[in-house]
Amino acid sequence: MPDLSIAIIAGDQLANYHLGDAHAFGPRRHQAFMEGMEKLGLVTRVVWLDPVMCDLQSLQLFHSAEYIEKIKQQSASGSGFLDYGDTPARKGIFEAASTVVGSVNDMVDRVMSGQFRRGFVPIAGLHHGFRDHCSGFCVFNDCAIAIEHLRNKYQLQKILYVDIDAHHGDGVFYNYESDVKVFMVDFHEDGRFLYPGTGDADEIGTGPARGTMLNFPMAKQATDGDFARLWSEAESFIRSIEPEFIIFQCGADSMKGDPITDLEYTEKSYQLAAESLCKLADEFCGGRVVALGGGGYNLENISLAWPVVVQAMLE
Repeated sequence: MPDLSIAIIAGDQLANYHLGDAHAFGPRRHQAFMEGMEKLGLVTRVVWLDPVMCDLQSLQLFHSAEYIEKIKQQSASGSGFLDYGDTPARKGIFEAASTVVGSVNDMVDRVMSGQFRRGFVPIAGLHHGFRDHCSGFCVFNDCAIAIEHLRNKYQLQKILYVDIDAHHGDGVFYNYESDVKVFMVDFHEDGRFLYPGTGDADEIGTGPARGTMLNFPMAKQATDGDFARLWSEAESFIRSIEPEFIIFQCGADSMKGDPITDLEYTEKSYQLAAESLCKLADEFCGGRVVALGGGGYNLENISLAWPVVVQAMLE
């Protein structure tokens, strides 16, 4: 019997957010997640939901009208790049990116309504997107849009965003670094070695929001042990916040063997973070956690890391 409190949004429309067969963010990432779910025997233990495309109003919660129109036009033509050369404009990318946003917002609504306790959206967590430009494979920033959705629709005062992707979540961090109602914990490879080159330890929020954010820049070849030693600090910080909702970006590119990063976690770090966040959510916010797959460019690592997060949500 499935656990009726845990839901996953998956399907072809969501898998269609990719940047081509030859690109690191390719079309097989969704399938790798599904294969991992089967290996762990989790497919029948959760509720499966269909992807949902968002409307223009949802995109405008975060992105400028000019930027949205630019993406729409380049998606129709399928030519050129959406940024400076990392993110090609393939036909249909506007609809695919809108489906990522719509699916995340749908999951947020279902968790907020109490229909589900927790949720997971594998192809999501596009944390490099800025209000007016694309970067790092991320067209629309579903993480930031979900934050705005939670604030506008539910008037939440303490939203926690936790990011363990190997890349710093710059598109989220710099938009909210002076915002006293958004809290952030970001573990990532040190910006001296990896894109986008940001997220130093002394970046803890600005102005009235100083102290609301933690950045953990990790050395190359950082291991599960390194992660665990710092996670206790993150956990204490989260406990002091008493969050009302947790968004968890669990990019699989922090695992050993990713082709474009240098960290060396195993799935144990994902299990640790997910189990801890679920316990904290149970304590402070009715269990409300929505996890987003994020990055990850080694298919085997995706099939290990994300299903472990789902397993932690179940247990």
